[in-house]
Amino acid sequence: MANERTNTNELMDEMPPSRDMDLASIEAAVTQTLVAFGENPSRKGLLRTPERVAKMYTELLSGYRVDPNKVINDALFEVTYDEMVIVRDIEFYSMCEHHMLPFMGRAHVAYLPSGRVIGLSKIPRIVDVFAHRLQVQERMTRQIADFINDALEPKGVGVVVEALHLCTMMRGVKKQNARMTTSAVHGAFRRSLATRQEFLDNISRGSEPMRF
Repeated sequence: MANERTNTNELMDEMPPSRDMDLASIEAAVTQTLVAFGENPSRKGLLRTPERVAKMYTELLSGYRVDPNKVINDALFEVTYDEMVIVRDIEFYSMCEHHMLPFMGRAHVAYLPSGRVIGLSKIPRIVDVFAHRLQVQERMTRQIADFINDALEPKGVGVVVEALHLCTMMRGVKKQNARMTTSAVHGAFRRSLATRQEFLDNISRGSEPMRF
């Protein structure tokens, strides 16, 4: 299970854009791409395609412009509960940064509280913040785990992500059922085999096959 901290160059590479998307430039680029395909961007079916694609990317890549700290807001609550908290089967979609094709699946997040817990809806929202960017699954998994670990300061964090990637389903090897699984852990989940196993047993129980 990975728990790699980034170096300075990796952190810079992961920083989100500092300004809003330039929709006009995206529309112009899509128009040029259609021409390069040999298409006629002026034909009826494609007239508004550049506009639609630009708007689509503002939605699919909305995570660049969301501060995950603001997602938490004030939804941290003091508790005496100190057993494992698991939020499993969190559906997500993301965009592979290599081919700009979607990958989608489910994330499972667990933590051991150290005096406080986070509101239930916040964990899926945190997953979405990091998923709605150009990503690789390995980095996304680590970003989710790192952020929850920093925000909650729990005794431990574990994140497992399972996904199907269109870049290996539609092109290249064209394998329809090849599922990628990644994980990242902190604290007790790294130190204790029993803690990791409890997490893995819980998320495997009753799990359903993933399908598009």
